[in-house]
Amino acid sequence: MTTRLVASACAATFVMLSTSASAQTLISYPTLSTDAALQLAQSALALCRKEGQKVSVTVLDNTGRTKVAIRDDGSSPHSFEHSLRKAYTALTYNMPSAEYGKRAAESPGAIGPQLLPNITTAAGGLPVRAGKTLVGAVGVSGTPGSAGGGEGDAKCGQAGIDSIGKGLAAGG
Repeated sequence: MTTRLVASACAATFVMLSTSASAQTLISYPTLSTDAALQLAQSALALCRKEGQKVSVTVLDNTGRTKVAIRDDGSSPHSFEHSLRKAYTALTYNMPSAEYGKRAAESPGAIGPQLLPNITTAAGGLPVRAGKTLVGAVGVSGTPGSAGGGEGDAKCGQAGIDSIGKGLAAGG
C-alpha cells in the first residue's frame, strides 16, 4: 500500500513538473493595428457624416483595450460611452450587439450578463474578424431612431470594417 502511494505521488509530481516546464511563457495573437483601427473609425465616421448623422465611434483590440475613440462634433454626450459598450458587447460575445440583444430578449430571466459592466443590448457593435479569428470590435452610437437608430450605426460600423477588409483577408 505504501509503495503504491509513493508511486502515485511520484507520478503526480512528474506530471506537474513536466507540464510547468513545457508551459508557454509568452503568447502572440493577431489583433488590430493602430493604423487599421484609425482607418476603420474614420471610414465609419465618414459614412455616418455623409448620411447626416453625428456619432461616436470606438474601436477595441482583441483584448478589449481601446485603440481609437472619436466623438464627432455635435454628437450627443451619451454616444461616446454607448459606442464603447456596443463594441465591448460585440467583442465579448463575438457577435453583433444587436444579435446579443435579440438573444437577451428571448431569455428575459437570464439577466445576469446584462448587468456586467459595459454590456448593452443595443445594435451598433460589430466584431472584427480576420478569417474566423476575432481581432477586435467596433461600436458606433448616435444615429437617432428616426434615421435607423442602432441599425444605422451598424451600417456605418460595417463600412469601417469593409474599409480594412483587404488587410483582414490577408491576415495583416
